[in-house]
Amino acid sequence: MKKATSMVKTADIKRVWHLLDCKDQTLGRLSTKIAGLLTGKGKVDYTPHMDMGDFVVVINAKDIKLTGNKLLAKVYSRHSGHPGGFSQETAGNLMARDPRKVIEHAVGGMLAKNKLQDPRMSRLKVYKSDIHGHSAQFKKEE
Repeated sequence: MKKATSMVKTADIKRVWHLLDCKDQTLGRLSTKIAGLLTGKGKVDYTPHMDMGDFVVVINAKDIKLTGNKLLAKVYSRHSGHPGGFSQETAGNLMARDPRKVIEHAVGGMLAKNKLQDPRMSRLKVYKSDIHGHSAQFKKEE
């Protein structure tokens, strides 16, 4: 007799909070770790069509490292949709202005482009320094 595959119910999903520090970390390697936690791929009962990921809090975004010549050569582009609304910004300028956006852009590019992308990105909290408002989620239960 074959054993039936069990499906995870949304009520059974347990979300854990993870705290990651950007100090002395490279952008790509940290982003892959964050994307894996947001999708829940490390869980035993991972199901691709369900949103099973955890919450991720990233601190010290200003200390993230970009290797090589990426601070000058990597360009972020966007368009407002209006005529003449095309703008570009180098990674160095974006890091000086708002380093959180560099991490959010890298992680967003690693997630699947489907209906689960927005809920997963909403569970990512990125902070410039080590001060964050989620210390209650990391307290040890005794």
